[in-house]
Parts: sequence; C-alpha cells; structure tokens
Amino acid sequence: MAGLPLLQNSLLVGALLFVLGLVGMLTRRNLIVLFLSAELMLQGISISLVAWSRFHGDWGGQVFVIFVLTVAACEAAVALVFVLQAFARTGRLDAAAWQSLRESNLPRVVDHELPAIDDLPADWPKLSPAGVQPVTDENSALQRDHV
Repeated sequence: MAGLPLLQNSLLVGALLFVLGLVGMLTRRNLIVLFLSAELMLQGISISLVAWSRFHGDWGGQVFVIFVLTVAACEAAVALVFVLQAFARTGRLDAAAWQSLRESNLPRVVDHELPAIDDLPADWPKLSPAGVQPVTDENSALQRDHV
C-alpha cells in the first residue's frame, strides 16, 4: 500500500490545479487569463489521470494524457487566433470583446457592468515616406489606452 499516499497527494495536487483554473474562469474577464485557466484545469485533470493510471499499473491513463496534451496544444493555437482577432477589432482583451465578433443578424447582449466605451475606432499607424522620420506625439507615448 505504498502507492496510496502517492495517489492521494497526486489527486490533491490535481484537484487544487483544477479548482484554481475554475476560479480563474469564473472571476476573470481577460481573454488570456481565461484560456490560461482552461489550460490549468486540463493540467489538473492530466495529473489525476496519471496518478490513477500509476496506482492501477495501467498505461491507459498516461496514453490518454498524451492525447489531452495534444488537444490542449491545438486549443491554445486556436485560442491565440481568437484573442488576436478580438484585440485587433476592439483594442481590448476583455471577454466582452467577443460581442463585436458575432454575426450581424444576432442581437447584441448588453452587460450593464461594462464601461461606457464599447466600440472604439481602429487607430492604425501610418507609415511615413522613406527617409522621413515619423511624427511622434510625446504625450501619447507616455499613455496607454488599453492594456
């Protein structure tokens, strides 16, 4: 029964990781933090699967973890595309940025806890002609509109 304390400790660590990821999913609105929380939940499940697999002397859980890690890597790549698209359209990493990515025929969901500024015009940088230094504003360089 030397494996039972190891199983209990591994399940405890897996449960703690899963709960931390769940708390991050429920309390944060930043898109990057949401996806990192989802990854943390997947890692907690993976640790639990490996612990049960080792306890029972079966390779099934460890092989399944390899598939979970593969799916998590694909999910992270797709999530990165969505986050970059939401940031390019809205200039924010708030979860409410997904509202502007919906189809045009669907009604918009209004969250009354959002700040008043929801749609910001895209402010794309403009290139100066070759050999000419671009005009920079000292005040705008010191301030950041969105984080």
